[in-house]
Amino acid sequence: MKSGQGGRWTPSVGIKASVGLHAAAAGLALWRPEDWPWALGAVAVNHILLTAAGLWPHSRVLGPIITRLPEEAAARGQVAITLDDGPDPEVTPQVLAILEAYGAKATFFCIGRKVREHAVLCAEIAARGHALENHSYSHSHTFSLCGQRGFERELRLAQEALTAASGTPPRFFRAPAGLRNPLLDPVLARLDLSLVSWTRRGFDTRRRRPQSVLASLTRQLRAGDILLLHDGNAARTDGGCAVILEVLPPLLDAIRERRLEPVTLRTACP
Repeated sequence: MKSGQGGRWTPSVGIKASVGLHAAAAGLALWRPEDWPWALGAVAVNHILLTAAGLWPHSRVLGPIITRLPEEAAARGQVAITLDDGPDPEVTPQVLAILEAYGAKATFFCIGRKVREHAVLCAEIAARGHALENHSYSHSHTFSLCGQRGFERELRLAQEALTAASGTPPRFFRAPAGLRNPLLDPVLARLDLSLVSWTRRGFDTRRRRPQSVLASLTRQLRAGDILLLHDGNAARTDGGCAVILEVLPPLLDAIRERRLEPVTLRTACP
């Protein structure tokens, strides 16, 4: 599995089918004007389905998406720990210390605006052998409603911030909350970015019990999994500790017990 699209966009089967349906509906409305309600209804249903596809983080209807590591990486016993919404000046250094103690590598999907605020911390993440990837510039709740110009701005500004901080352009992108629309894929192609989702997540921005988060991540854990946690916007335990800090050590223990190796997405997806 190679990352990126080399600047060339190829519409997905779902997008091609949608274009074909629009053309057929227009033809029907012109050929049989009395049937225009059926044509309009078909187009409406199509738009509903496209919207639903954008709301499902694992959907390939709108374009290619990585939800697991390649078979070659799984055969090597590799898994990917990915961390979203950082960097956080309080939590991220503690996450780095835990990863260092276990000799584990991770992928940090960073928000561009925070990267500019904490460029030194981002440089340290890269210096320790972890990967910095694109999680948009502002992490807006309305990200999935953007047009191509909005997507272009969000991704390009984040690319610039991350490249300046680490010296290496990101190769992967994760949409805020995993939500998108059909206009994102062409922008990803232009920027040579691959869209990444996850295999399993712990909902650690909402759940305050580390045991619950850990159970979601380790249940049926196997080689090739992409795990999602958050060093930014992390929920807090009753004692005020970021949940990830109590989840990460036992998670790494579970990975070690299963003889799996946590690596960056770049290592697993050359």
